[in-house]
Amino acid sequence: MSTQQTMIALGLGIALGAFSVPAVGQDSSSVVAEIAGRKITAEELGEKEAGKLLQARYKYYLAQRDALEHFIEDQLLEMQAKKESVSVDELLKRHVSINVQEPTEDQLRFYYEGVQTDDTYEVARPKIIDTIRQLRMNKAREAYLTALREEYSVVVELNQPAGHVEAGNDPRLGSDSAPVQLIEFADYECPYCQKVNPDLARLREQFGDQVSLVYKDFPLPMHPLAAKAAEAARCAGAQGKFWEFHDSLFQTKKLQVSDLKQEAGALKLDTAVFDKCLDSGEQRDTIKKDTLEGQRLGLTGTPSFFVNGHFMSGAIGYTKLRETVLQELAALNTAKRQSAALQPSKDTEKK
Repeated sequence: MSTQQTMIALGLGIALGAFSVPAVGQDSSSVVAEIAGRKITAEELGEKEAGKLLQARYKYYLAQRDALEHFIEDQLLEMQAKKESVSVDELLKRHVSINVQEPTEDQLRFYYEGVQTDDTYEVARPKIIDTIRQLRMNKAREAYLTALREEYSVVVELNQPAGHVEAGNDPRLGSDSAPVQLIEFADYECPYCQKVNPDLARLREQFGDQVSLVYKDFPLPMHPLAAKAAEAARCAGAQGKFWEFHDSLFQTKKLQVSDLKQEAGALKLDTAVFDKCLDSGEQRDTIKKDTLEGQRLGLTGTPSFFVNGHFMSGAIGYTKLRETVLQELAALNTAKRQSAALQPSKDTEKK
């Protein structure tokens, strides 16, 4: 490990130590209570009260992650400033401010036309200049920090909180033996689920058989069309076309019953069988089973993901998904190397 890597790793270690909270990061086998001589472990508490604890732990994780990101940025800037023998402010002027171009008059007028304001252009112009300048400054700073992260080989090992989820018989893309198992709870009417679906396809395209994707239905109460759409996808699945139907729903966003039946015809399904399945509510219990599991876990929104058990939720894009998969693969590789190091060599066995 280089001196730069050692310094940043040390800084991250200090940060994580400062953030640690025993109740949150407690080992799963540790005893948290005792009732009439029976020991209650952290793992048992987590399973029994998952709905209460998972969301609270995730909120803490988000705050912890945000604080850690700020800490990393400060460390990187201080280290690079020291390397160049300048102050942090001078460093930012040298590498960030210099790359920020002033907006042209045409750009200012174009921006003004898109803003809802009663001010004249002359009055609004100084504010528009400040806004555009700040946006460009933030973008340039972010690009510079990204370059520094690569130079100093920053590795974040702060994991999301974990929950126990069974894949069961839910639809799966990939092998159940893939090193990274990604389980998604989603709603066909949810705009964030619609947006993330292409990112999941891109993720599987990049990582291939290293990632397996399992889909679970969690139609939200405020989305009146979601539950029937979920049933329709399962009815299509009964004819071997779940994923085709699933992708089409997220792409077209057409969720009325008439649209669902029309899509079945477009996919060359047996429409009589499909219509009977959908109209009779044949798949209703399947959807309910997933929904109850999500409720047990305390899920309140979609999409919600469990990546090798680690939970994350909300408007998550490709970058975060990819980062999480890479983190899981790195952890597995580290575990394999450590296991191999503990195994006696053949020469040792002979002796």
